[in-house]
Amino acid sequence: MDTNTATPDLVRHPRHVERVLAGTPTSDGAGVKLTRVLTQPLQRRLDPFLMLDAFGTDNPDDYIAGFPDHPHRGFETVTYMIAGRLRHRDSAGHEGLLENGGVQWMTAGRGLVHSELPEQQEGRMEGFQLWLNLPSDQKLCEPGYRDIASGQIPELQTAEGVRVRVIAGTSHGVAGAVQRERTEPLYLDLHLPAGAAFEQALPAAHNAFIYVYRGALDVADTPVAVQRMALLRNDAGSDGVRMRAGAEGARALLIAGQPLNEPIAQYGPFVMNSNEQIFQAVEDFRAGRFV
Repeated sequence: MDTNTATPDLVRHPRHVERVLAGTPTSDGAGVKLTRVLTQPLQRRLDPFLMLDAFGTDNPDDYIAGFPDHPHRGFETVTYMIAGRLRHRDSAGHEGLLENGGVQWMTAGRGLVHSELPEQQEGRMEGFQLWLNLPSDQKLCEPGYRDIASGQIPELQTAEGVRVRVIAGTSHGVAGAVQRERTEPLYLDLHLPAGAAFEQALPAAHNAFIYVYRGALDVADTPVAVQRMALLRNDAGSDGVRMRAGAEGARALLIAGQPLNEPIAQYGPFVMNSNEQIFQAVEDFRAGRFV
């Protein structure tokens, strides 16, 4: 992917950090070890985002069993691999291989059953999975996948040498690989050299957070260490976010979106708007209607 020349995003009233959070170590699937960065108690505060998992290891025992067949309904998953590969297969007969630097954007919609098998590449497996809610009138849409190779993700470089991978939304005039009208997600992977600053415009009503996965950042005068999430305040009149990397540089995800302001009912891999819809999802799955 050629790197685009950045058109500066002017931020005059940057947001402040509401709080800095550490993730929760846990396991999922068949014992895959990971850190749940965005946990269920934060779902309403960070609407439309439901979950963010960070995983990374050089020990195959931490993930080798993978994620055997499991169902989803009512939301989208965004899997971003920054090291290693992920093989996937679903009940509709789709198969694929997500490789280093690539993204899989899956719309579960009315329901599907799929499996994921992580693999090391050069001794490392690392990445993230984000859950993005669907509006109530789209929760039963047709399921689908989009596998986006690393070379298909637009990139830009700022005057300070910050490399920005634009997975979704728009940054500095560069449109990302994915756009969504209702939730308007912004998903940036930022690579900041030592001491470099970065600004990104954000609508004041959008919920937003930053997750640092290398080095450290200063976000509006608040230090954010590695493996920490900075939850950004919805400051009245704010127009974006400012950050600066520490002496070792930093890599971070900046994620923001338009809240749906709809009820959230979740039971494991099903996310709907009411308990009745959850009961129906469980019944449909047990009856084999996801296949």
